Amino acid sequence: MQDFIMTYFDWIRAFHIISVIAWMAGMLYLPRLFVYHASAPIGSEMSETFKIMERRLLQIIIKPAMILTWVLGGLMLYAYWDLFKTTPWMHAKLLLVIIMTGVAHAYIKYVKAFAVDKNKRSAKFFRVLNEVPTVLMIIIVILAVVEPF
Repeated sequence: MQDFIMTYFDWIRAFHIISVIAWMAGMLYLPRLFVYHASAPIGSEMSETFKIMERRLLQIIIKPAMILTWVLGGLMLYAYWDLFKTTPWMHAKLLLVIIMTGVAHAYIKYVKAFAVDKNKRSAKFFRVLNEVPTVLMIIIVILAVVEPF
């Protein structure tokens, strides 16, 4: 397995980066849909359109990209485990990726609530929530590129 990963490491890394970009695109767009959906009257054509958009974004982009990010990242981590197990920046990065995954699961909960017209959150709440993945992404990228500690 290690030989396979090392032989195709650059391809694995490239597809990992592509999957991260897709995941983050969805994570940044979905709460923006929530902002508008929270303001749409229940049962309106607009509300029903947002339900479709949210479900598709989650099922077609966010979930598959998140899973692929974890799988490909896990392969790279496995390949260089002896190095990464002692690097604090990698531990911090992994913690933040776990938190990002938790945010994605919160989004899943909100999509389900909107789908059955049970959203209890305001547009303002979702505007603030929209900033969480951005902040996490910035810190994760800095940790991965700069390796500050």
